[in-house]
Amino acid sequence: MSVDMNMATGDTAGGVSHAHCVGIIMDGNRRWAKARGLPKLEGHRAGLERLKDIVRHTRTRGISDLAVYAFSTENWNREPAEVSYLMELSIEATRRELKELGKEGIRIRFAGQRERFSEALQRSMAEVENETVGNGGLTLWICLSYGGRAEIVAAARAAARAGDITEESLTRQMWTAEMPDPDLIIRTGGEKRLSNFLPWQSVYSELFFTDTYWPDFTPQELDAILAEFAARERRHGT
Repeated sequence: MSVDMNMATGDTAGGVSHAHCVGIIMDGNRRWAKARGLPKLEGHRAGLERLKDIVRHTRTRGISDLAVYAFSTENWNREPAEVSYLMELSIEATRRELKELGKEGIRIRFAGQRERFSEALQRSMAEVENETVGNGGLTLWICLSYGGRAEIVAAARAAARAGDITEESLTRQMWTAEMPDPDLIIRTGGEKRLSNFLPWQSVYSELFFTDTYWPDFTPQELDAILAEFAARERRHGT
């Protein structure tokens, strides 16, 4: 998808996007760092700073839920040094950046295999969720150790134990059960696939792909995508 930056004008830039839930696959951190001659781990820190900017901007666009793909189940297979750094960065983020967003009225939720994280990170995640539970301006869903297939399997097992396997019962058992299905999903970094991100929830999502690396993804580019989304005719199979 090629986004016309001139489209980010008028009512959409003023807050009318017609989107309630947006998903973002935040890709390109390591390539962004490499292109600048920086250690690849610096790309992840730059990506965290960009996330804060985009979350704040999204809140001004009348969007109720933002889901971001922060760490997939497959990411555990990366080099141990990188995984360790990402875990340390996650703890730092939950204790500082996410608490900061929480004080601004944003609710924080986590979706994924929490049991795979250290006790310290699990405590930090629970703490920031509890502290922001009363916030209502925007819910930020952070998908950590998340994989769509793993989520579906876990939901199916829970539904089977309850003796009720339907689309509705499976949805109720999802890690993202309280999240609306995303109206659109954006992937930065040039790749054109969903990579196991919200496969159950995205069956009718509009898809947008941009070559921009995540640390360079701007609020203006988000506005352009929201403008193009608003111009699309959504049929939902009809």
